[in-house]
Amino acid sequence: MLATLMRLVGIVQLLLGVLYLAVPDWLLAAMGHSAIAADIRYPLGMLAARFLVYGAALLWAARQPQAHRPWIWGMVAIQLVDLVVGVSHTLAGSVPLSLSGFPMFNALWISAGLAYGLRRSAAAQ
Repeated sequence: MLATLMRLVGIVQLLLGVLYLAVPDWLLAAMGHSAIAADIRYPLGMLAARFLVYGAALLWAARQPQAHRPWIWGMVAIQLVDLVVGVSHTLAGSVPLSLSGFPMFNALWISAGLAYGLRRSAAAQ
């Protein structure tokens, strides 16, 4: 189960990386966000690099999850930070729940699923 979840999350990360790198304006508009200023494409490109590297790392680590626990716990931490940021901005009113709800839901199930999978696979050994 853990390896399958890691592959799924890795593919999603790669897809987000490609989209943020190649078509950030389209991606953000498709999500319902405001149009971005031209200078914001630069930090979005840097964000894309992190999506791409983490996605590839998760696909690689899925072959032997127990040997790559730091990568998995790193993704759990990323998702929990995403969740806190989403809740904070939603409560502050800067982002409506219609924009933050789906990403926050994803952050919750990804972090919970990876943490559960890690603990379960460690207990099985």
